[in-house]
Amino acid sequence: MKLTMMAAALAASVSLYAFSAQAQTGALNKAVGGYSFDDAAKESPDTKNFNSKDGKLTFAIVTHTAGNGFFDPTYVGAKAAANAFGINLIMLGSEAPVDDIPREIAILNQIINDPTIDGVIMTTPQSGAYDDIVKKLMEKGIPVATTNSFDPALFNRSGISHTGQDASAAAIGGEALAQCLVKNNVKGGTIIFPNTTTLGNVEVNNRITAAFQATVKTLNAAGKLKDFKVDAGPNNIGIDVDKDNIVNSIVNLIESRKDVVGAFAANGFVTPALGDAISQLKKNGTICAFGFDLGPKQQEQIRTGALTGSLGQQPFLQGFWPVAQLYLQIDRGISAANLDTRAQLVTKDSVDKIGKRFEN
Repeated sequence: MKLTMMAAALAASVSLYAFSAQAQTGALNKAVGGYSFDDAAKESPDTKNFNSKDGKLTFAIVTHTAGNGFFDPTYVGAKAAANAFGINLIMLGSEAPVDDIPREIAILNQIINDPTIDGVIMTTPQSGAYDDIVKKLMEKGIPVATTNSFDPALFNRSGISHTGQDASAAAIGGEALAQCLVKNNVKGGTIIFPNTTTLGNVEVNNRITAAFQATVKTLNAAGKLKDFKVDAGPNNIGIDVDKDNIVNSIVNLIESRKDVVGAFAANGFVTPALGDAISQLKKNGTICAFGFDLGPKQQEQIRTGALTGSLGQQPFLQGFWPVAQLYLQIDRGISAANLDTRAQLVTKDSVDKIGKRFEN
């Protein structure tokens, strides 16, 4: 009797599963408009002959500093998207470990004259420096996508997609810095915001301003602002440090102030230098030090306490989405769509959980 009941129950469950599976499959063979989803999902036969008409799409991605490792995940993301869509990807960038905008522009000017290029992805850290390049590419019918650094005044800005972290996200780091001081019951001292202001990177300068304002706001809310000197330079875009002697420059800055208890740096060049300076001064764990980007060096500095934390901007997405966006513009005629990659605060508690697949 029990066997009969079990068999009946099993048959009923199989019948129910079959009905459920049948209900799920085949219900949407065609769109309401009558066309097949399979056919609609196929690439246009004209796509591979876009612009260069050589039977393949070729995109170039160019950054302003390929020499310090920050953009490595960006190139990985771009390559992953290019592989997915069958695109030939040319990866280029300034070889310098620090922002080298003239070199990036020189590379872009070479690309303009390359007849095989069908799409260009570029970083735009210096406002107004890329307008002529964009104009020439548009004249050739080549779509452009920007990534990482944002130029709000870029020529045809509304028609060009941007992928990156808004500078205001640096406020998360400024808030964390202030909270670190309050949590550690620091009675007072100086908070510094070192930066290579003379390089003219508007995006990085804006990050400093956002972090500075968040630090001030958080300390004020805690009733502690009067106890600290918060110094982000005369224009609140950072205290200028020597790009050619970056670590020693920050060491000298910290020593000259004598009472530094907090610090924030805003990019992948100054941040590891800040960590190195703190290590040289043997102040690991004693200064609430936060930075930007999550390269291998920053991760190790978080582990050692040279940095308290750092903000990741998910650069894998900053490579993947621009490639996908250009492909969609060419194949689907989809208008440029922006992507905010947000901010990810990483501390000693979470540092070992990130970067497993080159995503940070």
